Amino acid sequence: MAPLPPGIRFLVSFNRDQWYRALTFCLTFLLYTSFHLSRKPISIVKSELHKNCSSLSETWTSSGTPSSVATLPPDHCSWKPFDKSNYKQLLGAMDYSFLCAYAVGMYLSGIIGERVPIRLYLSVGMWCSGLFTCLFGLGYFYNIHSLSFYITVQVANGLVQTTGWPSVVTCIGNWFGKGRRGLIMGLWNSHTSVGNILGSLIAGYWVSSHWGLSFLVPGLIVAAMGLVCFLFLVEHYFAHLHNNLYLFVPTQSHCDTELLLPRDSECVQVQPVVVVKSQSEPSAISFMGALRIPGVVEFSLCLLFAKLVSYTFLFWLPLYMTKAAHLDAKRAGDLSTLFDVGGIIGGVLAGVVSDKLDKRATTCAVMLLLAAPTVSPLCMLLVCGGLVNGPYALITTAVSADLGTHKSLKGNSRALSTVTAIIDGTGSVGAALGPLLAGLLSTRGWDQVFYMLMTADFLALLLLLRLVTKELSCSQSRPITAVQ
Repeated sequence: MAPLPPGIRFLVSFNRDQWYRALTFCLTFLLYTSFHLSRKPISIVKSELHKNCSSLSETWTSSGTPSSVATLPPDHCSWKPFDKSNYKQLLGAMDYSFLCAYAVGMYLSGIIGERVPIRLYLSVGMWCSGLFTCLFGLGYFYNIHSLSFYITVQVANGLVQTTGWPSVVTCIGNWFGKGRRGLIMGLWNSHTSVGNILGSLIAGYWVSSHWGLSFLVPGLIVAAMGLVCFLFLVEHYFAHLHNNLYLFVPTQSHCDTELLLPRDSECVQVQPVVVVKSQSEPSAISFMGALRIPGVVEFSLCLLFAKLVSYTFLFWLPLYMTKAAHLDAKRAGDLSTLFDVGGIIGGVLAGVVSDKLDKRATTCAVMLLLAAPTVSPLCMLLVCGGLVNGPYALITTAVSADLGTHKSLKGNSRALSTVTAIIDGTGSVGAALGPLLAGLLSTRGWDQVFYMLMTADFLALLLLLRLVTKELSCSQSRPITAVQ
């Protein structure tokens, strides 16, 4: 008999648990990639909503177009209502409306996520997010110029997108233990940067011709991934019963057990098995109970300032490039992806280092310290992206998972979604403030924006000093992290 090919031997070397872990890892990666993919177009389209029409008029005149074009208002080619001199404030208001709704909704989302099936909760959220993203793009095709329309769509989209982060982090936390959690989640969290890169490329492709498609295509992608989530997401770890593989869902009522696959290749007689919900099963943690977990408050406030920096780059970097560096919208969008490529490297590096040293807070603090000098106009975008997004990625993934399974919870695994929502919700407050402040400060010059980013970076560092001191003081006796 001919031997099995090496590739087949490699595939069959993994057991079913490992295959389901790989499925959960890849699926949640793609799901949240699509969320971020749909957030990026607004930053690319900003330069199209308000154009430099005077230079365009000069181009038309020099090319033989009647000189009467030059007599048109300087903002005649911009999209109303963003054609006025206060366009930066209006664009900042759109960012703020999305991010403020996201921050408020995140606190509620984690609490809801602990009490409903994650698969259904996430699927509905993705379908709604796809709908509202498409609605924004339809404003172009239906010639809608009402600011209230765009802000309403942004608020609604911000609220429904809060279903994403607590859900995917809870799924990953359910399937992967603490071993090498920093590395695994560092790799997994690159979905943020991958989504930003894809969103920039997709939006940039249509931004100069039909900017409505820059929203319609990402919206359809999010909705399609919601269907994939509904069909394939397995949210909990497996229990082996009677030589078969069963799925136990603790959040549902008294009996809910589903036979997935036989454990062995041989035929096994299937018998109905009922898993009765234990009366002593721990209940979902309260909001105040989650705040009392050591380290939650410090990391939440640190993330507020770290996310302020990251989201200011996310929403304003392409516009800055078009105004200050005089690049066209497509080229600015493409170049801004360097920041996100650096974010991928920084997230993985932060995870590997924190696993090796077993010091989450110290790793974040060192990267924040190194990030401050790189937060300057177009200076080392790759390095800046890595140092800014490294702590952001580590706190929202590995640190959140560590705190959600903290030893003070005494084995209660139903705190992960709430803790994740508190940390990311607090960070989202900073994400809302950053673009808003950037819109206000940029009227005084872009240098003011970068000074604000440096200040926020140092404040994030200061908030971690107590946890860093705790980690370093305990390192001589035994390895310890601030989240233990």
